[in-house]
Amino acid sequence: MSLKDAHAFAFSLATTLMVAIVIFEAGDGSLSVTPANEFDGDATAILCEIDPFAP
Repeated sequence: MSLKDAHAFAFSLATTLMVAIVIFEAGDGSLSVTPANEFDGDATAILCEIDPFAP
């Protein structure tokens, strides 16, 4: 997934679920998104966090 696609998917999830979503890089170099409260990986792998409550 490209960064542009991951960002669009993360924004859509954040606004639908109303939870913070993180975009992270997996060990093989691919990008993925997950709710922030479910991410238990290395904090340095996080590329972006989208919070629907942020101004």
